[in-house]
Amino acid sequence: MGFHDERVLVKPPDGGWGWMVLLSCFVITGFSYAFPKAVSVYFKELMKDFQVGYSDTAWISSIMLAMLYGTGPVSSILVNKFGCRPVMLIGGLLASAGMVLASFTTNILELYLTAGVVTGLGLALNFQPSLIMLGSYFDKRRPLANGLAAAGSPVFLSALSPLGQVLQDRFGWRGGFLIMGGLLLNCCTCGAIMRPLESRRRVLASGTSRDPRELREMLPMKEGGTAEEERVGKNKVKKQKKKLLDFSVFRDRAFVIYTVTKFITVLGLFVPTILLVNYAKDMGVPDREAAFLLSIIGFIDIFARPTCGVIAGLKWVRPKVAYFFSFALLFNGLTDVCSAKASSYTGLVVFCMFFGVSYGMVGALQFEVLMGIVGSQKFSSALGLVLLIEAFAVLIGPPSAGRLVDAFKNYELIFYMAGSELIAAAVFLCVASFCCISRDQRTTDPPPGVGSDGEAPYPLGDSSNPHPANSDAQMMDEGEVLQEEEMRLNLDHKVERESF
Repeated sequence: MGFHDERVLVKPPDGGWGWMVLLSCFVITGFSYAFPKAVSVYFKELMKDFQVGYSDTAWISSIMLAMLYGTGPVSSILVNKFGCRPVMLIGGLLASAGMVLASFTTNILELYLTAGVVTGLGLALNFQPSLIMLGSYFDKRRPLANGLAAAGSPVFLSALSPLGQVLQDRFGWRGGFLIMGGLLLNCCTCGAIMRPLESRRRVLASGTSRDPRELREMLPMKEGGTAEEERVGKNKVKKQKKKLLDFSVFRDRAFVIYTVTKFITVLGLFVPTILLVNYAKDMGVPDREAAFLLSIIGFIDIFARPTCGVIAGLKWVRPKVAYFFSFALLFNGLTDVCSAKASSYTGLVVFCMFFGVSYGMVGALQFEVLMGIVGSQKFSSALGLVLLIEAFAVLIGPPSAGRLVDAFKNYELIFYMAGSELIAAAVFLCVASFCCISRDQRTTDPPPGVGSDGEAPYPLGDSSNPHPANSDAQMMDEGEVLQEEEMRLNLDHKVERESF
């Protein structure tokens, strides 16, 4: 009887090397979300050099964000085929190369191609794999891990915005772009840290099954089982194949509701931060004080995201995290609307404080809700598809806001537009979750103890799959039990086992 080595998947460790993965995800998230906003400090100089308007420069950040979102399916396919680490290393090189090439551009179209497309693609190839690795290393502590990783965005925003202004004052926008390109090489270091999660090496008999479902087929059938059931089970195992992009997630109503919500959200979420610095400068605020407004948002956001992650992990909050996310969207939208009349630097500072809290809540919860809906097995494909749909909203939002400013010379319209879109997203998520999902769950009588720690079914999980986030851990537990049972059978039936 032959033997061979095999690595078996294990439950997320919720610690250990996972803390290093969390640190890398913190850095990647910081660059991915903060960098397109921090670039806005260069817009005034770019407008002078290239003789363009607000909407033209706003396209730089929009294209960068659109690439971050729109290439989600490409990133999903590459991750499923090659793994997270190689994809992230290539992404870091592309992100850096894009900013370096942008420093040599001579017109706005070349800037769109280099800083927008190339750098945006590089950030996309880093962002999505880092979230996938984070989800594979954390389960029980996942809300906290997501909150801490999301804090990278405000930390980097509060640092990159004033740094960009200093670099522009000393080296001009070309020198600033060149140095920023060097900083983006740190994404390669983060990619090298993303070690695939594998268990200890085990020596197995040559006939031993590798999958819990295969082990179930090798065990004696329970009383009442039929040959047909056994045949169907074996066919399912044979057909099981990892898809490069799984479109079956669209069959889940909860996923569709989440996708529509995020599309409406992204239309207005980034608009205030992208145009805030130019708004302050047009009011007569000095350049450095105007750039400091983004630092205020970032500083408040630093504490808002981890705090929100801790709250989302509480036993009585986690089952209702979708409604918590809806509240965060509503809070952010009302902040935009109420701050539309801000006409002084003090008013903008107050707006930045409230915006930092609400924006941090949205950032901490958005991917936690998605992980809870689809689970870690389908998270790669689901994230890629969601980001692709959001890309269209990113391309529409900031440029349309810039067009309003060019046409009416009035920044109030920006805050009203962004705020109304966030409020609409919050109302849609809350009403759709209650009417389409929660009502079905109330009519279905789930078995006691569904979910982790006896939680109620997940609010955005379909009634047929109450708590998909725990499916992987349950499968691993089931596999361990089946393996132990098979070992006991091997001892009792040595001759039969060798006959395989």
